[in-house]
Parts: sequence; C-alpha cells; structure tokens
Amino acid sequence: MQKVIEALAQQMQADLAGVNSKETLAGFWQTYLSKNGKVPGLMKELRNVAPEERPAAGKIINEFKVQVQAEYEAAAERIKAAELAARNAAEAVDITLPAKTRPMGALHPLTLVRNEIIDAFAGMGFEVFEAPEIDDDDHNFTRLNVPKDHPARDMQDTFYLTDELLLRTQTSNGQIRSMDCMKPPLKILSPGRVFRSDSDATHSPMFHQMEGLVVDKGITLCDLQGMLDELVKNLFGQGTRTRLRPSYFPFTEPSVEVDVSCFECGGKGCSLCKGTGWIEVLGGGVVNRHVLENCGIDPDVYSGFAFGIGIERIAMLKYGIDNIGLMFENDLRFLKQFQE
Repeated sequence: MQKVIEALAQQMQADLAGVNSKETLAGFWQTYLSKNGKVPGLMKELRNVAPEERPAAGKIINEFKVQVQAEYEAAAERIKAAELAARNAAEAVDITLPAKTRPMGALHPLTLVRNEIIDAFAGMGFEVFEAPEIDDDDHNFTRLNVPKDHPARDMQDTFYLTDELLLRTQTSNGQIRSMDCMKPPLKILSPGRVFRSDSDATHSPMFHQMEGLVVDKGITLCDLQGMLDELVKNLFGQGTRTRLRPSYFPFTEPSVEVDVSCFECGGKGCSLCKGTGWIEVLGGGVVNRHVLENCGIDPDVYSGFAFGIGIERIAMLKYGIDNIGLMFENDLRFLKQFQE
C-alpha cells in the first residue's frame, strides 16, 4: 500500500503542475478527490490488505488524503489570485489620459427671469400660487368682469376645448382661485403658461405670464407703483424708474400700463426704446370692485391691486432677444449664451 501511495503521489504532483485554470482545477478534483476519485479508491483497496496491517494502511491513506486536499486548496488560491490580478490589469484606468469633459448645463432664460421675479417679490412677502392651465369660462373670463361680448372670448383669440372649458388666456384666473380659497390679507404670485391664437416675431401661441395680486385694507395705486419700482430695480438695475399711463382692463379700475426708463440708454433715447426713453413692460391696476364681489370679498372693506407680467417680454428686453421663437427652439447655440 505504501508503494501504491508513493506512485500515486508522484502522479498527483505531475498533474498538479498542469493546474492553471478553474477548468484544470476542477479536473484535478474530479480525478483525485471526488467520490469516485483515486484517493477515495484507496480505501476500497484496504480489503486486499491483511487484517493486522489495515490500521497502519488506513492511517497512511488518510494522511495522503489530507496532503492532496491541502495541495488542491493551495492551487485554488493561486488560481483565484491569478485571475484577480488579470482582471485588475484589464480594468486598470490610465490616470494620465485626459478626462472626459461634460458641458455644464444652464437654466433657460425664461427660468432665469421667472426666478428673478419670484425672488424680488418673495422678499416683499408674496407667496407662489399655482392655478390650472385648463380652466372654465367662469374663472378665466366671467368673474374677471370680462363681458360676454368681449373680443377676447372669440374663437380667433381663445383655444376652447368645450363650450365651457378652455386653455387659459391669462394667469389672471389665479386671482379668482386664490381669492376663493384664501381670505384677505393676501399677497400672491401666480406664474405659468397661457395660450392665445397669436404668432409672430414677438408673440407665441403659448407663452408665460406672472400674475401678482395683493388684497388688504387701504391698498392704493401708489402701493402698486412702489412694489413695481422695487421689481424693475432688481431686473434692470438700481437706476431704473417706472411711470404709469392710463389704460383699460376689465378686471382693474383704474387700470394702467407700466413703463420703465430705458436701461440701455438711461432714458436719453435709443433704438431699444424707439427714442422715447421709456419701455412698456406690463399692465396692472386697482382690482375692480365687481371682481372682489364675485369672490365674496367686501369692496367697501378691502381693496387690492393686480398686475400681469409677460415673462418672455422681460427676457427679450433683458437679454436683447429679437425673436420670441428662439426661446422655444431648443437651439444649444442660443441657450449656451445664458450660462452663469
């Protein structure tokens, strides 16, 4: 038995020298250590050994089995380490190569202007109120004191979905909805998209507005101008001034158009302000008594002012954009100009 084991040990060492992968390792285990392998087969040979010699032969076989198992485990560790080293070499990163550069994104000019307006009014105590883009005739027209025969209701100007539902033509529906669910005093901004059937270099069928509303006791037109003065200084510079011109809107009385002193020429007159020194930027006024009454607010106790800002118009003036369509074409050459 000793000679058999010595011969098998020599063969095992020779086979072990050829183990260099998981596949050959598995073959080694199958040949020597599996249930039908050569090492377990030695135990079957004990029946051919004289009874008095079997204990000594069994001890030799067990010692050989331990040796083969140790050799197998050592080979497994070597193969595992070699495979890990090969994988690390294949996945190594050459830190001397130039890094991949990814261009930085930027906020859209409309988002920049929207944020500036909100920041300016947030400092004056305003909160943002979101109104629906699809609304009914009652909130978009009737309760804003727009007569049934007003041209704004025509199919040529308004996108109707049904006889009653439409795509809002102004963010002024935020006035009605905020006064329905909030009680005075209130100060809200209602930004969002609006829709009108109009399209040219300075108009788009879809554009953005920012509605502002203040309702409290003793509110006057002077309060409106004071807040707008603060806004235009934030948007166009500290030297910018405002002036109010009489106008007409169904939901405000009195109504005004608001001009700012030209921030390009300082009011001296240039091509931007068409030589007048002033640029029209928004409309507003004192909230009409009927609008307050339509929302269940006593106009003899409370008054308010409202204004609407076209965000595209402000962006075009602020950044010198001459075509509103550029803001909706997603041309990266245009958008990259507004990276901060």
